[in-house]
Amino acid sequence: MGTPKLLGATAIEDKLQDGVPETIITLNKAKIKVWVLTGDKQETAVNIAYACNIFHDEMDGIFIVEGKDNETVQQELRDKMKPGCLLESDPINSYLTTKPKIPFRIPEEVPNGTYGLIINGHSLAHALEGNLQLDLLRTACMCKGVICCRMTPLQKAQVVELVKRYKKVVTLAIGDGANDVSMIKAAHIGVGISGQEGMQAMLNSDFAFSQFHHLQRLLFVHGRWSYNRMCKFLSYFFYKNFAFTLVHFWYAFYSGFSAQTVYDTWFITFYNLVYTSLPVLGLSLFDQDVNETWSLRFPELYEPGQHNLYFNKKEFVKCLLHGIYSSLVLFFIPMGAIYNSVRGDGKEISDYQSFSMIVQTSLLCVVTTQIALETTYWTMISHIFTWGSLGFYFCILFFLYSDGLCLMFPNVFQFLGVARNTLNLPQMWLSIALSMILCMLPVVGYQFLKPLFWPVSIIDRIHHCMRHPLPPPIRTKLKHPSSRRSAYAFSHKQGFGALITSGKTLKTKLPKQK
Repeated sequence: MGTPKLLGATAIEDKLQDGVPETIITLNKAKIKVWVLTGDKQETAVNIAYACNIFHDEMDGIFIVEGKDNETVQQELRDKMKPGCLLESDPINSYLTTKPKIPFRIPEEVPNGTYGLIINGHSLAHALEGNLQLDLLRTACMCKGVICCRMTPLQKAQVVELVKRYKKVVTLAIGDGANDVSMIKAAHIGVGISGQEGMQAMLNSDFAFSQFHHLQRLLFVHGRWSYNRMCKFLSYFFYKNFAFTLVHFWYAFYSGFSAQTVYDTWFITFYNLVYTSLPVLGLSLFDQDVNETWSLRFPELYEPGQHNLYFNKKEFVKCLLHGIYSSLVLFFIPMGAIYNSVRGDGKEISDYQSFSMIVQTSLLCVVTTQIALETTYWTMISHIFTWGSLGFYFCILFFLYSDGLCLMFPNVFQFLGVARNTLNLPQMWLSIALSMILCMLPVVGYQFLKPLFWPVSIIDRIHHCMRHPLPPPIRTKLKHPSSRRSAYAFSHKQGFGALITSGKTLKTKLPKQK
């Protein structure tokens, strides 16, 4: 026989996109857990995990679950938690051995340990049933990286639903093919990648882009900015309305609880609709605490949003107390300024209409100054919205309180000549200046005293660093798979065809939450 000749060869290229390992490292720095849910063979999934730095050679151990029945899978999951993970006498572990209450606490990761979990679709079909769900989730949450391979599209969605049900977290699913659609739709946020596998993932997602590394900008730039802007918007919105409304409460003690309003009816109509709408809109659209370069340089800035630190019950109470204090200042300072006061010609100025105008002008100046202090990134649009709204108020003031308009419609515009007469009073401008100083004093004082009594936040450290030239980017040394690990990605193991035809996955359903 002659020497065999190679007639031809064929291969399929399925390589990672550019920037995937760096993106995974950045996500880990932001304390974002990365789970790989794939239909690939185990060898392929493991090699991808090492190539993306989800797994690395210095890990304390890799747990592999490959049981074929409920008892075996349960025993494997519980055995993985014993060595070096959680002690059997740990209160969390003993608590979860009984029937859990929803929601309950699951440990985020193993203290002083780095572990990985690998589970295939056959074992996952059993692990997603009944009480095994908790064992699976508990083991997975204690690992730094989780690889679920040989999965069906339904199982991908079931894993996402499992995490959503028992963990108080926001889930993000990212995929590039039609087999990822169910997972993308099950997650809180779905991201589709456009590629050679079609457009189904993009059409069923909330966000879509062409490269995986664009996820960094989505989360650490636009995601952070959106969260910070929304928190500032809510805090300021509650504050300005507390300060606006509670003035009526103090005025009720002087009006005999007669339901008489402090402000002019037109001011009440325009307050949220015109006078304060554009400044808060500009804040919620354009504000940036740090620029995009620093946001990508320090992924740790993403952590406050994960813990909901910028707007919660505590922050709401602070807005309420700030609004109560401001309403007290806005009512009693003008009251004391015009009480038993007279003009230069001997006429009294302590009338209802003059008092109303002083209070509403002071209120608008205070809330405008407050949003100016909240704004950290000024643009031309921000200046126009903020200071233009205050200037527009004075223009409307002269128009609504003009002699001609009030004489033509006396029943609609009743503040005849009040703007012209009141704006000439030194008591009014003294009252506005004093109200602004007293209302802003706690805010400015808090910003100065905060570093002395509370730990310096990472935002403060970043702002300090921004005063100096930007250092060169830190090059992270990527850890490549060991030469002992084969890159052979196609195994001869059985696929999940038998699992699908058995109907096992169709019977696996998460219990409904009561």
